[in-house]
Amino acid sequence: MDMLSTDRVKHRFIPFSELHPDKNQARTAAMFLADLQGILHAEPISAVALKVSYDVLETTLLEIEEAIHALGLHLDRNLMYRLKSALWHYTEETQRANCGCPRGESNCTRKVFAQRFEKRDHTCRDHKPEHWRRYL
Repeated sequence: MDMLSTDRVKHRFIPFSELHPDKNQARTAAMFLADLQGILHAEPISAVALKVSYDVLETTLLEIEEAIHALGLHLDRNLMYRLKSALWHYTEETQRANCGCPRGESNCTRKVFAQRFEKRDHTCRDHKPEHWRRYL
């Protein structure tokens, strides 16, 4: 079953808790999510609000929230957001199942961090001068 591309793209609002050492969690999350597979657009609306657009066949809101949580950021868990989030999780999982995407074969949190790790610059980060590193 083919889906229209407009049905595949989801636009979600993700609120963050205000009680966190990182006062600009939305910007931190947007920078992390910007270059991940499936994320089309991640834009901080305010210091504690993030607007994200993604392709539901490549990633889901649940995976995005798990990646944000694994990053150490705290989502706002008020009742209204939890209800909306639960409904979105269910509808996205159903939509993926209807398109033939079996559960568990999507981009899990581990794959998200592995992809991010591959894109990082892994040059030597030792701040000692070259002649100190070759000493002995």
